Amino acid sequence: MSCELFELKELALVSLEIRDVLRCILHTILFHRALGLVRPKDVDCRRFDITYVQCGDAEVEKKIDEKIDQFISWVEKHPNRKSQVTLSFYEVRNKHPTWFSNKTERLYWEQWHINLHITNPKTHGKSHNNTKASEDNGENAEETSFRHAALESSLREVLFQVINLANNKGDHIPSVTNSDVVSFPYEITLPR
Repeated sequence: MSCELFELKELALVSLEIRDVLRCILHTILFHRALGLVRPKDVDCRRFDITYVQCGDAEVEKKIDEKIDQFISWVEKHPNRKSQVTLSFYEVRNKHPTWFSNKTERLYWEQWHINLHITNPKTHGKSHNNTKASEDNGENAEETSFRHAALESSLREVLFQVINLANNKGDHIPSVTNSDVVSFPYEITLPR
């Protein structure tokens, strides 16, 4: 079995936007790969004018939030870096049993690479001239607003990319053998 790899468009964001961006993307992927008995739940982003769908499963939400918290901690220790969060789906199969062990192996069938470039927001030094300080703040607010709008647009593109790939690339998905919300085990891998 080969593993299908999906490379998502890189998003440039600041630390404060990580939680909303990753929630949007991870929940969208999981919703489209849930394949079980799902109770769709619409969620509005706090920082963006975007609504996405969750599976409506408390365990899925908890796992995603824990991984996002871990990623935010990693970002604090590694500022201004490009990084990748990977969501992988797999099957668990028994390896060939021997006299002394009965091991299982993970057979990955799909991986989603979420590419992020996290930067620190630009900070302007304080000016002694009040007019100059006002102009700097105006430019900074305008820059921030422009950057935020561009990120929102890019995030929408990534969500459409996920939906398009999930809907059009499904031949590699193994047979569903249970009715769990998320029918296959998955893992979220963070940079080290």
